[in-house]
Amino acid sequence: MMFGHEDALATWKKWNDDEALMRHALAVEAVMRRFALRFGAPADLWGAVGILHDVDYQKFPELHCVKAREILEADGWPEEVIRAVQSHGWGICIDVKPENDMEKTLYAIDELTGFVYACALVRPSRSVSDLEPKSVLKKWKVPGFASGVNRDVVLRGAELLGMGLEELIMETILAMRGVEAEIGLGQR
Repeated sequence: MMFGHEDALATWKKWNDDEALMRHALAVEAVMRRFALRFGAPADLWGAVGILHDVDYQKFPELHCVKAREILEADGWPEEVIRAVQSHGWGICIDVKPENDMEKTLYAIDELTGFVYACALVRPSRSVSDLEPKSVLKKWKVPGFASGVNRDVVLRGAELLGMGLEELIMETILAMRGVEAEIGLGQR
């Protein structure tokens, strides 16, 4: 059985109601879909993983990525989705290492979407439409900027994917441009 966007949203909404978390889920979904196309993989599956990756975070932050298994199993999500969701917390809150392209991509871009979002918010346009990787890389070097973003995870993820940081940032920006309004960017 294949699950898609609406199914993922339905599961997500059972456990979450935070608007900022929803914007993040939609940003991650967009980036996952872009990378799915790049890898010739099913975009709906990868997008669903993007939406669901933090399904347990709002209600169970201390059990993040652990409680996700129980939640997703209860809704009938397949093992490949559950494992991918859990693997994005590798080395942080769970010992499930990203192994396939979908898992490595989620691991690499989860924190990065937040960083790119923060970079967009400090622009006069509050947009990703005019954001370039060089601007993100400039902010990347400022330790106090978006200090909650674990830069080591992003770098480790880029390495797992065999990509340079600048390329990973560009792909993330391009994907987020497609959902800019839905994630609250581009509005003054």
